[in-house]
This record gives sequence, C-alpha cells and structure tokens, in this order.
Amino acid sequence: MRRIINWHPSRAGAFMLGAVPFILLIVLYLIFSDLRLAANPNDKLLPAPGRIWDTIVRLAMVEDRRSGAILLWRDTGASLMRLFIGLAAATLAGLCVGIATGLIPYMRSTFGPLIAIVSMVPPMAVLPILFIVLGLGEVAKIVLIIIGVAPFLMRDLAIRVSELPRAQLVKAQTLAASSWQIVLRVVLPQIMPRLIDGVRLSLGPAWLFLIAAEAIAATEGLGYRIFLVRRYLAMDVILPYVVWITLLAFAMDYLLRLLKRIICPWASDGASRR
Repeated sequence: MRRIINWHPSRAGAFMLGAVPFILLIVLYLIFSDLRLAANPNDKLLPAPGRIWDTIVRLAMVEDRRSGAILLWRDTGASLMRLFIGLAAATLAGLCVGIATGLIPYMRSTFGPLIAIVSMVPPMAVLPILFIVLGLGEVAKIVLIIIGVAPFLMRDLAIRVSELPRAQLVKAQTLAASSWQIVLRVVLPQIMPRLIDGVRLSLGPAWLFLIAAEAIAATEGLGYRIFLVRRYLAMDVILPYVVWITLLAFAMDYLLRLLKRIICPWASDGASRR
C-alpha cells in the first residue's frame, strides 16, 4: 500500500499547488471587495483593484508635489539602507562572537551567560531606551535591528561551533595549525551554511524591528508611510506597501539561498528547495 507520505508532486504540480492558496486569497478579496463596495461605494477597507493600481502608479511613477521625489522608491531606499546596515553589523558581530564563544572555553565561560540573557530581552522593550540614549535619528533604528538579530546569531553559531567533532580540532593542532588557521580552515567553512540560514530566519524579525522604529520616529521609509496613512484608512496605499515589503523580503531570502548554493554547495544539496 502506497502511503501519502511517499507521494511527491512533479515540478509543475508543485508550482500549481503552491499557486492555489494565492489564487484563493485573490478571489476571496475580489468577492468581498465587490460586496462591500456594492453596499457602500465609499468603503475604504477593501478598495477595488483599479483604485489600488492607480495608487501604485502614483506612488511608483509620479513625483510627489510636496517633496519632488517618487515616494515608493525613496521609502524603499531609506528602509533598505537601514536594514542592510543593521543586518550586516549583526551578522559580523554574530559570526565573530559566535566563533569565539563556541571555540574558546574562557570566552564561553565569560560571555556565554551574558549572551543568553541578552537574547531573551524583547528588542521592542528597549526601543524607548534607544531613542532616549541615541536620539531619533538613524543610529537608533539600526541599533534596534542589531540588538534584535545579533544575540540570536551569536547563540546559534556558538552552538554549531561547539557541536563540531573534537577530533577535527585535535587533528588540526597535530598538523601544527594555529588558532587562526583552525578558525579559517576548519571552523568557518563548516558554520557558513548555519550562518546564512540564521540570517534568513532573522529577516522577518529584522523587518519587524525596522518598521516599528520607522513608525515611531522617521520622516521616510516603508514603515513610516504605512503608519502615516493609516489615520486616513488609506488601504489602497497600505496594501501595496505590505505586498512590496513581502516581495523585498522574499527576494532577499532567495538571494541568500543562492549565495549558500554558490559558496556552500556541499550543504545545499538536500536543502536547496527550502
């Protein structure tokens, strides 16, 4: 008897199955939008697709009369700059501290408990502190992303380093490898897949911290625009911005998967489809 856990769709079948939920969501939106607009033509909760498209064209192609900039691209550039700087700094800190605490016993004993405690602090709880200490500028927003992502990467990489077979480290030392050579030739290649996967898992929280910070104190950015127009119930602006943020996050995740496949092909064979 062939069990359902052994059934595998073809590539085309998998694509079609993946498209079904999105098609259903679109159909449901069109149905409920039509019903609400039929009852109230001025309803703002579920705007008609034509109105959404007109808003997208205005935001993405028409200069704003007040600022002279194209709002969607200015907001996207501001948010991506903050996100990339925050993620890059968090990744570098996570890599360095994770290797050190996982490989060096004195570092693990000294900083391990502190990292464990810091990683449990909700980043949003320290946002007011950051604004008080660092002001309302760019630094506070970037530091919030770092605080939200770096401790997770530090703990995850430290665990991965500590799981490396002890025999590998002993053999490397037997061959007269220095500590730096062990880090670069033995440890780093084996934790790179874990690092990339950790950054992929951190994309969602990083976007959350960014949007929250922009909503409170910013003059441009995707989160700023969403919370600016919410008071007017401008769903024709909010919905495209939410979809655009989702597409950006998906593109970043895809690029990270591609990077892993290129630099860590031995670790991508079984996980290339995730």
